[in-house]
This record gives sequence, structure tokens and C-alpha cells, in this order.
Amino acid sequence: MDIEEIIEDLIDQNANDFEISKLIKEHIKSYLGSLNEIFVENQGKDFLVKHAKKIDQFIILIYKYTLRKYFGNYMPFVNSIPVVLVGMGSYGREELCVYSDVDLMVVYKALPGYNIEPMVQSMLYLVWDAGIKLGHRTHKLEELVPASNQDLTIKTAMLESRFLCGSKLLWMETERELLKIQRWQKKEVIAQIVNAYEERRSKHPMSMEPNIKEGVGGFRDANTLSWICKILFGSIRIRDRVPEIIDEEEYREFRSSLEFLFRVRSALHLSAKKKQDVLNLEFIPDVAEKLGFENKILKNAQMQLASKTMSAMHTIDVTCKIFMRKLTASILSQPTRLSALKKGRVEKGLYVVDHCVYASLKKPSPSLSMVLAELQQFDDPKLNFDISYVHYIKSAHFTSHNSKKIYKQFRALLFQHNLYTLFSLLYEASLLQQVIKPVRQILNLAQFDGYHKLPVDIHSLHTLYHLENIKEPFIKSLFDDLCPEGRALMKLVAFLHDIGKGRKGDHSELGAKIFRAYAMKLEFSEQAIETGITLIKYHTLMSNTANREDIYDERVVLAFISKLQSPQILKMLYILTYADTNAVNDNIYTGFVAKLLREFYNYSLDMFDKEELIDETTKRLRKENSLKKSPEFLALSKALQKKTLSVQSNFFFLKQKTSAIVQIVKEAEETPIDSYRYKISNEDHLSINVIRGQAFNIGYLLGKLTYLDLVQMDIYKLFDGKKYFQIDFNEKVEACDIELICELVDNSFDMNKKVSLKKPIILKGEIEINCEHSKSYALMHVNTKNQHGLMAYFMSVFDEHGIDIAMAKIQTIKNRTRNLLLIEKTGLLCDNGKDILDYFY
Repeated sequence: MDIEEIIEDLIDQNANDFEISKLIKEHIKSYLGSLNEIFVENQGKDFLVKHAKKIDQFIILIYKYTLRKYFGNYMPFVNSIPVVLVGMGSYGREELCVYSDVDLMVVYKALPGYNIEPMVQSMLYLVWDAGIKLGHRTHKLEELVPASNQDLTIKTAMLESRFLCGSKLLWMETERELLKIQRWQKKEVIAQIVNAYEERRSKHPMSMEPNIKEGVGGFRDANTLSWICKILFGSIRIRDRVPEIIDEEEYREFRSSLEFLFRVRSALHLSAKKKQDVLNLEFIPDVAEKLGFENKILKNAQMQLASKTMSAMHTIDVTCKIFMRKLTASILSQPTRLSALKKGRVEKGLYVVDHCVYASLKKPSPSLSMVLAELQQFDDPKLNFDISYVHYIKSAHFTSHNSKKIYKQFRALLFQHNLYTLFSLLYEASLLQQVIKPVRQILNLAQFDGYHKLPVDIHSLHTLYHLENIKEPFIKSLFDDLCPEGRALMKLVAFLHDIGKGRKGDHSELGAKIFRAYAMKLEFSEQAIETGITLIKYHTLMSNTANREDIYDERVVLAFISKLQSPQILKMLYILTYADTNAVNDNIYTGFVAKLLREFYNYSLDMFDKEELIDETTKRLRKENSLKKSPEFLALSKALQKKTLSVQSNFFFLKQKTSAIVQIVKEAEETPIDSYRYKISNEDHLSINVIRGQAFNIGYLLGKLTYLDLVQMDIYKLFDGKKYFQIDFNEKVEACDIELICELVDNSFDMNKKVSLKKPIILKGEIEINCEHSKSYALMHVNTKNQHGLMAYFMSVFDEHGIDIAMAKIQTIKNRTRNLLLIEKTGLLCDNGKDILDYFY
């Protein structure tokens, strides 16, 4: 049975308002529960229209019931009852979203005998009780114009009024009053609307979680355009302004974007099960599924949704700004402004007034080359460009492939002081991706990393902004000290640092390759190109190292600067890191981060004096990269891989083969911290390999073996307090002696064992100690005649004074021993160097 028939039966049974509202509420709940299924079949504006019409039915039903209740069998003609129900706002436009408020206006006349006000109040209570989320206004007919002048929001809502039900005679009178509102002080009201538009947009800028109603490029922008059309032409339909104000192609693009946002907003309400206009990350997966997005290789469904949403909002943003200017140019222009434009005329149809560039709305479309040439005359950091200029260049014509002339003109822009402003202009006019074609891949590209608040293209522009507007004096001085080509290169790098995103693979590596190809077209020098490649390849290295590593650990710093190779690139990376970090989010570049980066920069700069260490570290990094690709290394557990790469000794990586490294670390991992293991080889010569966790009395072992010729000894600190020793002698021993040597090795783990050693003969100058080798280590060089027991004596002295060797490299060539010992500064070597040297001389 139809709900109206059921209500009729209830009325006949003298049912009360509670029973009626309960019945309607159940039907509304059932309808709302079916919206997900309805949405599958009807999306976009069509879905919203049908939803608004359904709400119409419930409100009209409640109104009819109220009339029956009040008039009974003496119901007058509907047109004679001085009440009319009017839909306003999105409800009036028939764009009502699922959980949006239903904006209802009741207009009435207080005629004698009708007792209208209690009847209207009763009807509204029924609407609320039925579960309809109502935002309402009740006015006498004569109150409409004064009420509209109280608040701009009320006025604009009334401009979108739509008849629902009630007296059509009163609606005709209401329309006359609404016409007065529409015509009331047009210029002043439009100015208010434009000011409100600008204030709202500043409160809701574009972000990775856009407000699709109030934000830049959201529904309110389109609404603003409709309100101005209503005031000027009497119709809110933008379609009616084709082709007078907006041409057919532009309107189609605008309407298509608006239609997509309608779909997104409906899906968002359905996903959130409440009024929700901010596309928060938590809702994106479900919204993407409702809209039928499917995962692709380079973009999953969520990224596609976010990118298409931001693309649609960008289209709506630019379209609305251009056509608002077209609509308001004449009505908001002032005589003094026209005079200023004449004085600021640059050429026909082009003006500069108060540091702003304007273009005639009727200026013919230029070529891309003309645009780039024209922009070269606007090298003023204070300049900005009016939307009229965007409109002028937006339709610029160009060929599919850029000529050398285009690249030459574009290169010239890089040397100007306002590149961010120029790039933003070209971006808004959709020309930037024509000049830098790889930009197409990052347009509206979402970044769901919990770190960036903007899509890749906008983040890249903001990085350029912060590069041109450096607030820290020290970093500003570093940038200003660069040569003109260096500054131009930095600007290009700042914009292209994330150009590799949206592609398969490491975005830094891909970005470096893309940069090379593009920088070559711009005819940068090879040295500049290589510098740019390094900066893009390592653009996250400084911030990541500073935030995740111990920047006071020289090994960390050496690994960092070994990738950069020069202090100049370090300087440029520091500048880039500042700009990039500031562009990520408003609260990322804090005072703490600024201090941390400055200290890291200073310490790294100082370390460039350690050329030998940098060379070692560079070679080690190459070995590490090779190691990381080795199947043997990849077969290790992630934890052991990390421990292996944490070994501090560069020589461990430089000297050992990949297979040997893997074998050593596996054995070290298996060796308990309070134990040891060793291997003895006697094929070509005697070789002893030891991995120990507990203390090792190596001086005792070497002292017992002084009758053998020691030719090489390597000592490496590994991890978890374990050390690796490789001791090579110049000769073989008898097979029967192996058992004795094994016993000696076992006894060497008794630190109380002592051996009497002969003091070697060492001449003055044959030992050098460099306590400034690095922050953590001193370096001892020993170059003397080879003698049995030499290293045994050294090790005994070190053990006696608590000097810890981090790495030892012992070699004997042509009867001279050339020993290199890396000694931790925590020992007493540098504090008591002279006294310790006395033990050897």
C-alpha cells in the first residue's frame, strides 16, 4: 500500500502526530538504507536530483498531512492557503547530497482566520520527528527582502530558491520579492560575494585532503559563479552563458569536472555515513571502490581517485576565476582603475598596475614562443599576474615538439628573480607541462606518505618558492654566493627534484635520468648537469641522515659526503634540503631541525679535509653496493645484513671478497658473546683465523710464536662486541706442531697468561702517531726492520695500557714491516703518546 494511503487510513483512525511521524521516519530510513544500491545505477548530478525529488515527496506529504489535520473535511483550495514551501541552497539547486542539511524556507501571509503560524510550527516539528535534517527559515512575505540583507549567506541561498508546494499565487508574489533581492544593489552585492569567495579560499587551500565543498576548486567556487550569473542575468545556469561568456569546449571541461565532484561527494557521504566534505585519507579506499576505480601497475585505485579529484578541482578553480573576471570586469571596474591601466600600458592589451600584470580579455591568443619572450620582460620579484593574463596565455598555440628556440627562451627564465611566480603562471595556464613534458607524470599526483600535505606538482612549486624566499640569513648567503648558472641550476633542480615520482622504480634515480635529458636540452654545461644529477639523486639524503642517524659519528658523515664528492655540492644540497623540507608541511622545518641541519652541514664541511678517509669510504660504498646485490648476502637475515653493513672498518670491506665477508659474519653471529672460534690453515703457510666474543690475549699468542715470521695481520671490529683476527706467517709448520698451536690459541683466552718478550729495535721516526686522523680514531704508522716478536711486543704494550685496536693491517715487504693501526681515542694513546712511544724506542 502507498504511504499516502496508509496515512489516509491513520487519519481516519484519528492517529496522532507521533504515529504519523513514526511511519514517515520508517520510510525515510528504508529509503536511506537503499541509497548505496541506487548510487550504483545513478551517480553524479542525476543521483542528487533524484535524492532531492525524494526528499520533496516526504516534505510535501508532511505538508499535506498538516493541512488535513488542521482543516479536516473543510479543506480550502491549496492556492488560497497563504503558505508556500521553498527549497534553498543545494536543495533549491537540486544538488542535495545524502547527509546534507535540507534548506527549507516557509513563506506565509498572516491572514485573519487561518492561524498560519501554529500550523507551520506543527509541520516543522513533524519534519524533524520524521528524521529529516532540516535547516529552515520562516518569513512573512514582506520580511524576505529585509531578511536577505542581514547576511550574505541568506541572500545567496534565496537566489537559489525553488518552489516545492503550497500556494502558487503566493509563490508568484514570493518570486517578485526574490527578484527584488536579485536586483538589490547589484554592484555592492557582487563585490561582497567576490570578497567572501577570496576569504573562503584562503581558509581552505588545496591539500592532500581537499575540502570538495569549501576548498579551492570546490562546489562553492562554482556556486559563486552561479550567484553572479543569477544577479546579472536572472538565471543560475552557467550553461546559459555559452558561448557569450564561456565557449562550448571550456564549459564541457568545467561541467565534466563538476560532475565528477558530484560523484565523489555522494560516495564520500555514503562511506562516512554522515555529512563529510573533506576527502580524508581514511575514506579514500571505500570512495574509490564505490566509484569503480581499479588498481593499475603505476597507480592504485586510491591514487587515481585523489589525482582525478585534484585535477577536477584545478579545472573548476581556473575556470571560475577566469569567468568571474569576465562577468565582473565591467561592473566592478572603477574610473581610477581604467586611468591606471592606460598609464601602465606595456603594449596593446597588456598592462602593469601596482606590480600586477593584466591582459585584455579580448587580446588574441599568442604562440608559446611569444609567451616565453614576453615573460622575460617581467623580471621583478614583486610582480604577480592577474587571472586575465592567465586567460590570455591559456589558449596559446604550440607544436607537439618544442623547438630549440622554445628551450632557449625557457632557459632564460631560469635566470630571473621571480621564477616561482612565472612557473605558477604557466602551471595555472596548463603550459608548464608543455615546456617541461615530464611534468605531465606528476600532475595532481597524490602522495600518501603521511609526510607531504600536497600533491607532487604543487609541492615542487612550493619548493621553488622557498628557494627564492629563503628566510635563514646563512642559507640565503650560501645561495647568493652561487654564480648565476649555479642559481639557475638550483631553481631547476628544486622544481624537478621529485620528477621521477609516479613511475616504477626509485624516484630519485629516475629523476636524475630525466633531469639529465632535460638539462641537456637547456644546454647546461656538463659539470652543471652532473651536479644537478647528484643533487636530485641524493635530495633526501641530508634530511634522512640528520633525522635518522648519529650525525656526530664520523663514519656516518664520511658515508654521507662520499656520495657528494665536493664541498660545493654539499652547500647546494643544504640549500635544496632547506627548500624541500619547508615545502613538505608547515611544521616540518622547526628550529630544532634548522639547528640539526646546520650542525650537520658544518661537521660535513670540516670532514672534506680528510681526503684519505673520503677515498676509503667511497670505495667501501661501492663494495657495499656490490655486496647488496650478492645472492649470498641477500640470503642472510635482514638483521644480520644490517649488522654486516654496520661494521666500521673500511678495510674489512675493501680487502675481503664478498663470499669471505658473508662467511665471517655468519660465523660471528653464531659465536656466543662469551666464547670464541678459530680455524688454522697450514697449506701454503700458517694462517690463524679467530672470531672472539670474550677477551683475547693476542700479545701472549704472538709472543709464543715469535720464532715464526709474521707477514700479515688484520684485526677488524665486527658487531655485538666481537672481533675478527687473521694472522698470517711466512712459513708452514710441521704437521705435528698444529696440535701445539691449537693449544696456544686456546690458552690465549686466558688474560692472566704472560710471556717474556725481547724489546725490538726501532729507530726514532719509524713510528708516527696521527691523533687528528678522525674524531674517533688515531692512526699509527710503523715502518721498521722486520723482527721476530715485533707485533707481539706492540700488542703487549697496548694490552698493558688498555689501548683498543679497532683495525690492524700488518704487512712485511722486502724485510721491512709496514704496519697501520687504527686505535680508538678512548684509550690512552693520544693523552700519553710520548710516554708510550718510550716503550718502543
